[in-house]
Amino acid sequence: MSAISIQDRQHPLIGRLANRILEIWEAHLELSPYRLPEDLGYIEGKLEGERLTIENRCFQTPQFRKLHLELARVGESLEILHCVMFPKPSYDLPVFGCDLVGGRGQISAAIADLSPVEAQLPAEYQSQLNPWLKRQAAFSQQRQLPQWGNIFSPYCLFVRPIGPGEEQLFLDATTAYLEFHCGRASASQPVDREQQANIVAGQQRYCDRQQQNDKTRRVLEKAFGKQWTDRYISTVLFDSPDPAPQSQSSPRSTP
Repeated sequence: MSAISIQDRQHPLIGRLANRILEIWEAHLELSPYRLPEDLGYIEGKLEGERLTIENRCFQTPQFRKLHLELARVGESLEILHCVMFPKPSYDLPVFGCDLVGGRGQISAAIADLSPVEAQLPAEYQSQLNPWLKRQAAFSQQRQLPQWGNIFSPYCLFVRPIGPGEEQLFLDATTAYLEFHCGRASASQPVDREQQANIVAGQQRYCDRQQQNDKTRRVLEKAFGKQWTDRYISTVLFDSPDPAPQSQSSPRSTP
């Protein structure tokens, strides 16, 4: 799988994590193309006089309706990695997400999580992730989740990594989350229609909360305007799942 073209101009942690994500996807999942609108795969614009570049990679698999990896750069002042894995509603799987935000040689925010779409994570995820909670204490600067961050799990890692050692810790932790998740997904079986309806509602709630991220919206609106931003957020970043199929009712008997 070829590298994303702008990652050689990104912070080293962004480039390493992008490569790691693509490698794990390719090793563990049956990837097929996911078609984005032609004008939303690679995007260029201007933000306060600086060149803005966005490059997207999207795939789908038997278990996931969309795997999305986005890299973005605004001159030297802002660098972003954004990744979300949306399961198909027929699979009881959490939403994997991770983001890196930086600029001028520093990473200011790093987040990775397996977010539940129902009341809590499946039991096998909780038993696997409980021992990993201690990893959070290894970071010297914890970050506060935003007000809309109640979609994240208790195992959410949200930090500002300081120096190469903490950057490697974040890369290792995210890799562990992602490899476990892909392994569980490959072994998963579809659920019944009633549970699918709950999963659709949970993914819708996840997308609704993420769309409340004013920082992302402000940056995009400054560069491309409100109408384009609304379309990009709802089509590329956080598109809602299709409604779950309705159970067929039994035919009524005639008197």
